[in-house]
Amino acid sequence: MFWEAVQAVSAWAIPVLLVAIPVYGYARGVRVYEAFIEGAKDGFAVGVQILPYLIAILAAISVFRESGAMNGLVRLLAPVLDRAGIPGEVLPLALIRPLSGGGAFGIMTDLVHRWGPDSFVGRVASVMQGSTDTTFYILTVYFGSVGIRESRHALPVGLIADAAGLLVSVIVVRAVFGP
Repeated sequence: MFWEAVQAVSAWAIPVLLVAIPVYGYARGVRVYEAFIEGAKDGFAVGVQILPYLIAILAAISVFRESGAMNGLVRLLAPVLDRAGIPGEVLPLALIRPLSGGGAFGIMTDLVHRWGPDSFVGRVASVMQGSTDTTFYILTVYFGSVGIRESRHALPVGLIADAAGLLVSVIVVRAVFGP
């Protein structure tokens, strides 16, 4: 009964919002279509403005992966990770996730296909994908698009949060599913 209600709500949530928001705006006297067009223009302008930042971060990710530096780092850190109970297979995901959501999703998909969705590695990768963020992407693209040049504490805090996401992913998967 409960799950049927959840499924019904999830099936109708987006269509209801797509109708309710413009109707609400119209009822409040907003010229909905004109506001939409103005927002689309602004969005396009922001997209053009952030394009150089996006190209730079994607190029850096490609160089890091294709040069073999990621594989070398994984091999170097494997003994430390094993002692900490962190599967070394998820390290590429932990390294790419702060840089690129799409790249991290590709790595997570590969891990799930290779190890299986119900494996320890697959579960840790899935939880990590959902509990960490694209720190460098946010700093370069979002901060750059609004003109923030001095990020000061944002980078260390974002990286600490990503490290915490990795550790907590392992802890939660062990606690819920066992070793």
